[in-house]
Amino acid sequence: MSDMHLTSQIEDGLNEIPLLDIHTHLDATHLAARGLYDILLYHMLISDLVSAGCPSRERLPESPSQEEANARVEEAIPYLPYIQNTSSFWGVRLILRDLYGWSEPITASNWRTLDQRIRERSSDQNWPRQIFKRAGIRRAGTELWRRHDGEYDDLLQYALEWAFFTRTQWSAPDVNTDGSMQENDISLYELERAWNQSEPGAPLPVTMGGVRPPLPRTIQTIDDVKAAIAHYVSCIPYGRILSTAQHLSTDIHFHAVSDEEMAEALIRRAEATLDERDVYASYILEAFLTELEKHANEIVYQFSFGAEPLPFETAAKLRQDTLFEVAAIIARHPRLRFQVFLSSQHANQTLCTLARELPNLSLAGYWWHNFFPTIIRKVMSERLDTVATNKQVGFFSDAYCADWTYAKSVIVRKQLAEVLAQKVRQGQYTTDQALSIARQILFNSPQTLLGMQPR
Repeated sequence: MSDMHLTSQIEDGLNEIPLLDIHTHLDATHLAARGLYDILLYHMLISDLVSAGCPSRERLPESPSQEEANARVEEAIPYLPYIQNTSSFWGVRLILRDLYGWSEPITASNWRTLDQRIRERSSDQNWPRQIFKRAGIRRAGTELWRRHDGEYDDLLQYALEWAFFTRTQWSAPDVNTDGSMQENDISLYELERAWNQSEPGAPLPVTMGGVRPPLPRTIQTIDDVKAAIAHYVSCIPYGRILSTAQHLSTDIHFHAVSDEEMAEALIRRAEATLDERDVYASYILEAFLTELEKHANEIVYQFSFGAEPLPFETAAKLRQDTLFEVAAIIARHPRLRFQVFLSSQHANQTLCTLARELPNLSLAGYWWHNFFPTIIRKVMSERLDTVATNKQVGFFSDAYCADWTYAKSVIVRKQLAEVLAQKVRQGQYTTDQALSIARQILFNSPQTLLGMQPR
């Protein structure tokens, strides 16, 4: 059998295996793309466009006006010829061809015709279900606040993304006296923001630009910290969510912090340096995990790793020391289940070794700066060689509309077909074994690790 035929045969088999998409940002009020902008200006594409010279760097608002959306699309069109090579634009082509029957280049003279076609489809409430069916996706996980009236509960399950206690933020210029470019008390602000809310809401954006809405109640003392954490944990809607999704910044030095050290650091909040930042984040994280472990059978602690803030988006970054700091954290909470989304290719081998030694750690998918075909294949191959299938999940899209879940499902299946074909060729698997392994990581593991329920 030729190499090409073997790969094609395995890809055909993969297309018959249903997917569970464990992590997205799909919104029940607009599951499918509302217009061309939802496809073309997905944040991964904005980064491509910026690299080609497009001047606008910000993500579009959650619900942009039609005028703003149109202006941003028109601004992007002259730069499209320069990003035809990227795998993200491959995703655009897959969406437009397979879902909307469009194969022409997008130009200033035709984009409105395409946009209207997408808008017409989005008005059909059954269209998202058709996209899921074409993608072979049986269920997707998204943020709880995006559930709204629950109209798409048959397609969606939920995770809590509320406060990010260990995610750094890029600061406004000249904010810090120590010259650092991060908001050094952001962990406290995230916690006290949740303390001021009676129930979970939407999280802060990835980049706030140094702008913070004022809060009526702020953290002043160690007792305030403890009260705020107790409030947060008590507000988690156990039974309605599968997990809490967090981010662990590699810029933070995670270490043991006493009550006394935290109390002293709180006094210095107005002049907080990187040292105080590390104290705040380490203390809050440990206190949070200690409380969360009491609910170990009800929730999974998912965390992303390896992407750190820049003024508009993030870049791949992960210190080797952070991996072992986090390993120590996971080991201290053996009853709590942890699952990692990795965005730094070089750290995958270390995470594989940690997943082999830490029974409560599992690995999932290809996040953000890892979602490129060459990296996906490398990560897949390493994990299949080293980690049990019931400790890894083979797919999540991180998509903001169902159209992008479709594109990413196609891209991932194609990479997995290449990886599995290579292992069959060298005699490591038979074709049947390869497809059985694929089913385990694409469909079975999301059920056993997270409790996803396909319908």
